[in-house]
Amino acid sequence: MITAVLYAVAWPTLALTHQVPAPIMPIVAALAAFPFVVVRTNPALGWAVSAGSGLIIPVAFSLQPGWDYPWQVVHIIVLLTLLFAVSLRCAVPIVAVAWVSTVLLFVADMPGSDGIGWAVGLTAITIFGLLIRWLILSRRQLAKQEEVSDLERTRRTVLEEKAKIARDLHDVVAHHMSLVVVQAQTAPFRLDDVSPSAAAEFDAIGATAREALNEIRGMLGVLRSDGEQAADAPQPGAADVESLLEGSLRAGVRLSWKSTGDSAVMSDAAGLALYRIVQESLSNVARHAPGAEVRVRLAYDQDPVSMEVVNGPAPGIGPAVIESGTGGHGVRGMRDRAMAASGWLDARILPDGGFEVVARLPLRVTPAADRSA
Repeated sequence: MITAVLYAVAWPTLALTHQVPAPIMPIVAALAAFPFVVVRTNPALGWAVSAGSGLIIPVAFSLQPGWDYPWQVVHIIVLLTLLFAVSLRCAVPIVAVAWVSTVLLFVADMPGSDGIGWAVGLTAITIFGLLIRWLILSRRQLAKQEEVSDLERTRRTVLEEKAKIARDLHDVVAHHMSLVVVQAQTAPFRLDDVSPSAAAEFDAIGATAREALNEIRGMLGVLRSDGEQAADAPQPGAADVESLLEGSLRAGVRLSWKSTGDSAVMSDAAGLALYRIVQESLSNVARHAPGAEVRVRLAYDQDPVSMEVVNGPAPGIGPAVIESGTGGHGVRGMRDRAMAASGWLDARILPDGGFEVVARLPLRVTPAADRSA
């Protein structure tokens, strides 16, 4: 719209400033006004066209008597506007070329000593455009930095909230689990007529509670963001599987197991995956088939390591309710853990109503799988 207005002014007034043949007047007027079209999209191109035509027009056409300037007013306005747009948006070397060229053009073609004044004005326009440009860039950088700061504050708030949750959860769980341990350990002394088998049962309960408390403290440690560690104990591995089985046996699980080979051959990541899978399998038996016989087989003398946990149907309960393909979060979690350790796991219902978990885990886990485990 602005370009059309400028062209509508440039064409009729061209005969007042230059001696131009009527057939080419629309073309000369277009050279004066139309470069303004690209003032937003490509100001450097528009400036080049306007400056180039400004160099040719004074040479090609004579001035009308009484008009001393080499160009129309529209042409001067468009050229100055494009120079300002170049200083705002183009690279600094292009700005320098446009400024020097425009100054030389005005000094050479303006009448008398007017070119010096125009040179000062052109310099002021260029500097003003650069200052506005740098102000806009600095504001954008400041806004970006504020956005980064907001994200960092949000992240810090999340970490602080996680630490608070971890502390509160640790306090609650540790308190109640500690009471369980204390009650189990002191029951033979507080209660009369505690049989040896009952005392052994209390010892098993206390040992299981202490182990659970230590594991909870270890897992809550990853939620701490204040540099405090809930526990410094290492993660369990393949060497701890036998202790896990013995603890389950003491807790009353009808358990038998067979192990071949040395568990020390497994890496820490693979051993952790094996431990968690066995632990979850035994927990599933306790939940879904209490009182059922459980058989565990571990073969460390082969790669991948073989693990099988098989339980019979629960007495008086009937077939297991876990479906092989759509097991609960426990089965899905075991399968995901096995895959993260570059292994595989299968869980299925047996014809007699029992349940079987079979896993194959490599002795060594690749770095990507190690991070996932």
